[in-house]
Amino acid sequence: MSSPIEDYGMIGNTRTAALVSADGSIDWLCAPDFDSGACFAALVGYDHHGRWSLRPTSRVDEVRQSYDGDTLVLVTEMTCQGGALRVVDFMPPGQDRCDLVRVVEAVAGEVTFEMLLEARFDYGRNIPWINPDDEGVTLTAGPDALRLRGDARPTVVGNVLRLEQTLRQGERRTFQLTWFPSHLPPPPALDVDAERSRTVAFWTEWAGRCRYQGPHREAVIRSLLTLKGLAYAPTGAIVAAPTAGLPEEIGGVRNWDYRYCWIRDASLTLHALMFGGYVDEARAFRDWVLRAVAGDPSEVQIMYSIHGARRLAELDLDWLPGYEGSRPVRIGNAASDQLQLDIFGELMSTIYLGRQMGLGAQPGAWPIARRMLEHIERVWQEPDDGIWEVRGGRRHFTYSKVMAWAAIDRAVRLISELQAGGDEGQAMLSHLQTLRERIHEEVCARGFNPRVGAFTQYYGSDTLDASVLLIPHIGFLPARDPRMQATVAAVERRLMRDGFVLRYDTSHGTDGLPGTEGAFLACSFWLVDNYALAGRTREAEALFERLLSLRNHLGLLAEEWEPRLGRQIGNFPQGFSHLALVVSVMELARGEANVGAGEYAPPH
Repeated sequence: MSSPIEDYGMIGNTRTAALVSADGSIDWLCAPDFDSGACFAALVGYDHHGRWSLRPTSRVDEVRQSYDGDTLVLVTEMTCQGGALRVVDFMPPGQDRCDLVRVVEAVAGEVTFEMLLEARFDYGRNIPWINPDDEGVTLTAGPDALRLRGDARPTVVGNVLRLEQTLRQGERRTFQLTWFPSHLPPPPALDVDAERSRTVAFWTEWAGRCRYQGPHREAVIRSLLTLKGLAYAPTGAIVAAPTAGLPEEIGGVRNWDYRYCWIRDASLTLHALMFGGYVDEARAFRDWVLRAVAGDPSEVQIMYSIHGARRLAELDLDWLPGYEGSRPVRIGNAASDQLQLDIFGELMSTIYLGRQMGLGAQPGAWPIARRMLEHIERVWQEPDDGIWEVRGGRRHFTYSKVMAWAAIDRAVRLISELQAGGDEGQAMLSHLQTLRERIHEEVCARGFNPRVGAFTQYYGSDTLDASVLLIPHIGFLPARDPRMQATVAAVERRLMRDGFVLRYDTSHGTDGLPGTEGAFLACSFWLVDNYALAGRTREAEALFERLLSLRNHLGLLAEEWEPRLGRQIGNFPQGFSHLALVVSVMELARGEANVGAGEYAPPH
């Protein structure tokens, strides 16, 4: 069985990523891209579904795992009988190839280590043909091939490559695994030492550009490094997580594929990147968003592939037992076909924020915005599937209506503040201002339930939903508005588990799925923000510190926290959680100047 979710570290090359456990096993890798089939899938299966293990043969007494400074170069030290072994794992970035490098070294005494490589293409389904030669080993199945090179030769044992050697202090072995299309010759071997130095320099230089110098800088840098590791460099897309099928409930069915880019995350992503000073990444992401959604607004999706593809057919991988028996393991995501009105607010916010933050106007942005506004005016009164991709039927979700308001509000700002659309924009302005006020009045009248004393999940319901905690961020109402203060109080009473915020109460059946889930970490960060925006600074800092304590030994967060088990759950590491962390630092850093604010201000 795979390790606990929080026991993994992520390495990546800005095209894909691998997860390395604290005991030296690489249990997840999709190659060559985030959304390619996995060649190591033991994370959601067993060893024979694909892994690459490297560890001492004797009992391990202590493990210390850390990143090499501000990088994605992972260092695992295992103290065992007879000595200590260090394993360094990294993926060289910035090249049109996919390599995974492992360096094993005895740092004390004399240690015997074992390497086991079990590659299984297509998510653990296809056993490769193994062909050793004088310079390495090639593993081939269908369109995929891997080439293993190193300064020690493994033995083929059935379908496994095995190596056992003894190292004395100071001795080391290096291994490099390269994915390539099976119809082509493998790329040339790497200079391992040169690539390690280059990889360390790449990440160190990138992290060194972070302009934030305030409290919690270490957490901000690690979160931004994680987001950079989730970015697909060729297009600018940023995946929600590098994994698929990790459960929101251990043993449950809420197991989704997160290797796609959600429009929902767009404005948060821009804020986080610009807060760190990463203008190029922010511009690349903004441009990817606008390319992905180009076309008829009625066909805009909530998520896209890293290349901008729209067909994300959902499949159950029935040969995989799932993480700790959590089945089915799904790839693809049927939620891509849902109607979510909030994405139009996100898209208009992305266009507006890009201009406001100095990214410049993208050619063709105004025609996209104009057609989107026409579409929003037609559909904002319709029920939708909501921000959380529920599968229990469409409703008039409060947050969706708030984001429809945000779409019109950002259009008004684009025209009035930035003169977008020229004469055409000016001609639309008064009508848009009237529509903005109309939507605002309806949400305040129908989204706020006096019986509950809060904005609720959907019109007329008694159910709470953490998405309404974003109302002050969006600028719909300030955090000190009595209705928001009452909503926060209701969330504190009814939507928290052991001090952390749930997305919503799954017992009401709104999402159409059996089972439950843990506390959604991004929502807990949103509560931090509400405290900060309302001047409850001490409470904001206390909750923020509790959330920081949930990070694993490498500073990484999954999607959710399960208080009853004291474990991270859900896909990992989760970009949404790290985005929310960075934005909370923004709010805390602005301190008293923040009090009563009704929206994010661009960082300066």
